[in-house]
Amino acid sequence: QVQLVESGGGLVQAGDSLRLSCAASGRTFSTTAMGWFRQAPGKEREFVAAISGYGGLTNYADSVKGRFTISRDNAKNTVYLQMNSLQPEDTAVYFCAARAYGQLLAPRGGYTDWGQGTQVTVSS
Repeated sequence: QVQLVESGGGLVQAGDSLRLSCAASGRTFSTTAMGWFRQAPGKEREFVAAISGYGGLTNYADSVKGRFTISRDNAKNTVYLQMNSLQPEDTAVYFCAARAYGQLLAPRGGYTDWGQGTQVTVSS
């Protein structure tokens, strides 16, 4: 099992940037695929981005491709989500998630461990 703690959310204006962080503990981080998901009020949780344990593979939702970048620092057991050109429709609670045996996977599903989430609000 992995413990995950997100940080970096906040209130910004449209066009601004934010960087979310997710600190992990409890499992060998480099063998764990990491993902970011988000859930807006009244909507289902949706996939945002994923990165393989070794960092060589990434995967993005079409809605964020070209604006968001996922990265990781295995020495710090931390995954990041750099969000640029934020829009009001990006407003949501953002969750990070972990999936074991993910050295070479950047999947959109199959995650077993979740953080508590961090709120991102983008005003127009």
